[in-house]
Amino acid sequence: MRGLADFRAEYPFASNWLDLDGARYHYLDEGPRDAPPVLMVHGNPTWSFYFRHLVTALRGTHRVIVPDHVGCGLSDKPQDYPYTLEQHILNLEQLVTRLDLRDLTLVVHDWGGAIGMGAATRHPERLRRFVIFNTSAFYAPAVPGVLSLARSPVLGEFLVRGCNAFAVGATRWGLRDRARMTPAVKAGYLAPYDNWHNRVAVYRFVQDIPVTASHPTRATVNAIDRQLAQFREHPMLILWGAGDFVFTVKTFLAGWRERFPAAQVHVFEDAGHYVVEDAHERIIPLMQTFLNDV
Repeated sequence: MRGLADFRAEYPFASNWLDLDGARYHYLDEGPRDAPPVLMVHGNPTWSFYFRHLVTALRGTHRVIVPDHVGCGLSDKPQDYPYTLEQHILNLEQLVTRLDLRDLTLVVHDWGGAIGMGAATRHPERLRRFVIFNTSAFYAPAVPGVLSLARSPVLGEFLVRGCNAFAVGATRWGLRDRARMTPAVKAGYLAPYDNWHNRVAVYRFVQDIPVTASHPTRATVNAIDRQLAQFREHPMLILWGAGDFVFTVKTFLAGWRERFPAAQVHVFEDAGHYVVEDAHERIIPLMQTFLNDV
């Protein structure tokens, strides 16, 4: 994007690519190939950049794989593409099976919760443990007005694709400590979404929120939710930013606690939706202990 700072020092990783029926699917693959694998799945409007601090901290002891969903980050951004939860799950499944990832630690945030847990429920034998950031893999009737506006077919598309309001707004309101959103960090978040064409998935993700019972993605979410219980005894670490006005403590963290009462839970009162951005210095040692202890 013209005028943005150089973010490359914030993202010093080699790119890898998977061909998905003609769409190039970008992913990071850092650390020893024979080390325990950690798969990190991002949401909207982020990309693998969001997990950069965790990748750097863990790649010495783990194999860290971080894809960019089709339409996001450095992956291709086709305009005529089924940008649905089901398709994103299928894409992630291909990555897991083609790399033959086993004994996996799954790390999820935002839409990554439904996408990652969707793939996990279809390949439970490959999963060992879970790290959950602000996200959901179940339906809850709690959609803020700003998301309803962004979903609208005319004004929403103009704001999200024309003005980049969703991605830019997230760099301001997604975290509590705004001093962390330096020009280089902001550039990293926004660089892949620098024009109308490249913001297609940002808008389509918002459209795919299953706010009505008849929305096709509602059935996918409900199917995932019904299968979550099979992981009830798996080790789970939940790391939550309390200042998130979308994935709230009252509704969504409570939903995870109800489904996984044995999970280790840490709530960061001074962190927002971009909890890793706000609190990575505190998150990394918790994750390292979790990965080494279980």
